[in-house]
Amino acid sequence: MDNSSKISRRDFMMLATLGVGGLGLLAGCVQQHPADSAALSEGDAGLVGAMADRIIPADAWPGGRENGVVTFIDMQLDGHYRRFRSEYRKGLDAVTETCLRRYLKRFEALSPEVQDSFLREMESGVLRDGEWKEGFSKRFFEMLRSHAMQAYYGSPRHGGNPNYASYKMMGIDYPPIIGQNRYGL
Repeated sequence: MDNSSKISRRDFMMLATLGVGGLGLLAGCVQQHPADSAALSEGDAGLVGAMADRIIPADAWPGGRENGVVTFIDMQLDGHYRRFRSEYRKGLDAVTETCLRRYLKRFEALSPEVQDSFLREMESGVLRDGEWKEGFSKRFFEMLRSHAMQAYYGSPRHGGNPNYASYKMMGIDYPPIIGQNRYGL
């Protein structure tokens, strides 16, 4: 065995340290972003869209779903609103369970009148059974409504309001994105 293929003890320790550190980094990444970490499943997106369409119904202008509320919420739950993921999971599951128990149908399959009635109950906080304890229905509704409004009236760069539909509806120009130098200094 010739000495040119041997690795020094120092080089071996450096490579071993890098390998162990790399595995630790990989484990941290996998732990933070597991494969099943999608913010909204396809079913969740359908439910959020149906609720958004009742909160912001379509008229001559697009409703909540069409104006990007689902896309906004999905993007934000993967970003700045990650802290609300468990609230959304709990709230969406509670809506589905309550509707199946009461009406034997999912929220999305209910008539618009029944959907509106259900959302009014959520908003007023009268739902108190199961997951709705301690005023959760009201808190969840307020969070969903707030996020729907942010999506509908916010900048398209955040996922909602494609083509500036709400800006056009209100008759205002959309602000140009000019970065940090806002005052021309």
